Amino acid sequence: MTETREVMSELTIAARAASDKGATGPVALEVTEQFGLADVFLIVSGAVERNVQAISDGIEDALNEHGTRTVRREGREGGRWVLLDFGDLIVHVFHQEDRDFYQLERLWSDCPTIDMPEIPEAPADLHSTPSSGVK
Repeated sequence: MTETREVMSELTIAARAASDKGATGPVALEVTEQFGLADVFLIVSGAVERNVQAISDGIEDALNEHGTRTVRREGREGGRWVLLDFGDLIVHVFHQEDRDFYQLERLWSDCPTIDMPEIPEAPADLHSTPSSGVK
């Protein structure tokens, strides 16, 4: 693999930021040989448009705080597929329906996957919380 320590650090920061905002289904692909303009794609999903926007904002904020500049951002307003370009790392934040439709993992199936921190699956009902017992 050709990824550098810095892009792996950026990938970890992005994956954790995505997880903090409720992202699911993370996949990281090493795309250097096939793409040439970046080293790594991170693909994650959000449940609804607002979640996709929050995930993309969280990732961008975390990487910018780390000192990684956003080169380009596309699709945030629609909340269906947000592309965040950080140079060597490109992040795709999809609404789950659009991710199922476009199937980037299948399109880039010849690229090796990268082991990274797990992002847990979102609970089935995001609105149900245990009662605190306080009335």
